[in-house]
Amino acid sequence: MSLTERLDAFQRRHRWAGFPLGVIYKFVDDQGPYLAALITYYGFLSIFPLLLLLISVLGFVFENRPDLQEQFLNSALSQFPVIGEQLEQPQGLQGSVIAIAVGGLIALYGALGVAQAIQNASYVTWAVPRHRRPNPFRARLRSLGLVAVFGLGVIVTTILSTFGSNAEAFGTSVRGRTTLGAVVVSIVVNWAVFLAMFRIFRPTQVRRRDIVPGALVAAVIWQLLQWYGAGIVGNAVQRAGESYGGFALVLGLLAWIYVAALGVVFGSEINVVRAKRLYPRALLTPFTDNVNLTDADVRAYDDAVSAQKFKGFQSVTVAYENDGQHATARQARTAAEAASPATEAPEVPPEPSPE
Repeated sequence: MSLTERLDAFQRRHRWAGFPLGVIYKFVDDQGPYLAALITYYGFLSIFPLLLLLISVLGFVFENRPDLQEQFLNSALSQFPVIGEQLEQPQGLQGSVIAIAVGGLIALYGALGVAQAIQNASYVTWAVPRHRRPNPFRARLRSLGLVAVFGLGVIVTTILSTFGSNAEAFGTSVRGRTTLGAVVVSIVVNWAVFLAMFRIFRPTQVRRRDIVPGALVAAVIWQLLQWYGAGIVGNAVQRAGESYGGFALVLGLLAWIYVAALGVVFGSEINVVRAKRLYPRALLTPFTDNVNLTDADVRAYDDAVSAQKFKGFQSVTVAYENDGQHATARQARTAAEAASPATEAPEVPPEPSPE
């Protein structure tokens, strides 16, 4: 027996090895990096309108308050382009109602794009057939619900994370237990937000408990990004200097958003692999056709094909060469599909032959 065969047999026998491999292979099958990239695009699109909105709001807050403006000058956010330059000017920041309106509308468009991209990623990972996905109007209503829940959660967890890690900056002296309590509450709130997100976009037949592990993983990744991401981006901008500060900010924000998007996609994949038991997978299945598929491989590939059904009356059949070892799984799947309500495709009359 070769080394590859021994490794394959080992990960098939041990769940702790086969489950992570199944998650990675499902992530690759679903083109997870591209799903995360789409979320990143809309997330980045909404960042700068939010920045414009922040500048305008701060302009009203700092009006006739030079003490607050002086405190803000000493913060890390003053190192960011545009904001830092505006603060250094004699007139400081100035509020603008038009900027608030325009920035709010564009930010809402970007936020809806993020929600739509997350919704699409959820349906791809769960292999929901296209004809069972909500229509464009219902999809955007669901996205609005996600924007409201996620926006509120981000505000709460950002305040808690900032207070827990930089309490002295607010003139408050806290002990370790208080800081730890703020961190724990922040993680719990993040967990609740991601539970709500996965619940909004889960298929109807998926149980609530099946979305718990992935939501926890996504919440931990998001919390780590809140702790370290802002500091890393701020240090990169500060060290880059004036000439390359803008490039450093853009690249840092893209990397930050992309890692957050990867956390969302991986969280969804963890839920799917666990709920559908898409493990263990054959070790070499992504690399070659010369492999004996496991039942989890067959279920994953069948789901990927069935997800492309555009109409309820459309029927898709998947066949494999030398499929004898999967006859039992195939019969069970066929019986399940036959039990579900479906509409047969209408017969197409033959075309008349030319005379």
